[in-house]
Amino acid sequence: MVPEKRPRTGSDRSGPEHVAIIMDGNGRWAQKRGLPRLWGHKAGLEAVRRIVKIAPQYNIKYLTLYAFSTENWRRPRPEVEGLFALLQEYVNKETPELVRQGVKVRFLGERSDLSNSAVRVMSYCEEQTANCSGLYLNIALNYGGRQDIVQAVRKIASRVEAGELKAADIKAADIEAELFTHGLPDPDLLIRTSGEQRLSNFLLWQLAYTEIYVTPLLWPDFTEEDLQAALSAYRQRERRFGGIINKG
Repeated sequence: MVPEKRPRTGSDRSGPEHVAIIMDGNGRWAQKRGLPRLWGHKAGLEAVRRIVKIAPQYNIKYLTLYAFSTENWRRPRPEVEGLFALLQEYVNKETPELVRQGVKVRFLGERSDLSNSAVRVMSYCEEQTANCSGLYLNIALNYGGRQDIVQAVRKIASRVEAGELKAADIKAADIEAELFTHGLPDPDLLIRTSGEQRLSNFLLWQLAYTEIYVTPLLWPDFTEEDLQAALSAYRQRERRFGGIINKG
């Protein structure tokens, strides 16, 4: 039996352990400068490098980045192909540095739709960083929150059909154990750049009680000072998880 998660209530002055980021605004960043959208993705990868490097300094143990959603396939083909080429180049180039920094990488999402070359690069990075135990970097690639829940339910349904589990005994922890994020704590803080106020099909199950921080900044412009602002805002909040904080 998988144990139930028990969230911490109250105001956590030490800051979040798990930060998730919807890295939005790369295309608009480029368009504002009269550049091709792909240049915005290049600048966005520089922001990723910047935040990954500094996150451990703020006691962030888990960092989950939304890199490519299941809906992003609807974008123009040249942009999608260019983005994946950039991602593969980035992962190949950065893997030795990630190992040096002690960053353990895990990719979240459905891999069957990806090219063999992309899957090889992802597997290589995961294998090389497998023994790292500093920052846990989770990259959501070809990920969708609804898809995540559906694939988890299918696995549980198979267990029920096989007689391994009774439908009446299914608990939230059983579903969590089958999600792409299995074994990870739920995010404490979600940061969304570009000012949009929606989840965009990101970690729909996992964000149930996550604090949300929205900034109008476009992702390539996101700096350490902006991360500090998000963490400061988080520390001012009280996380009740549906309960009441006892002040006395």
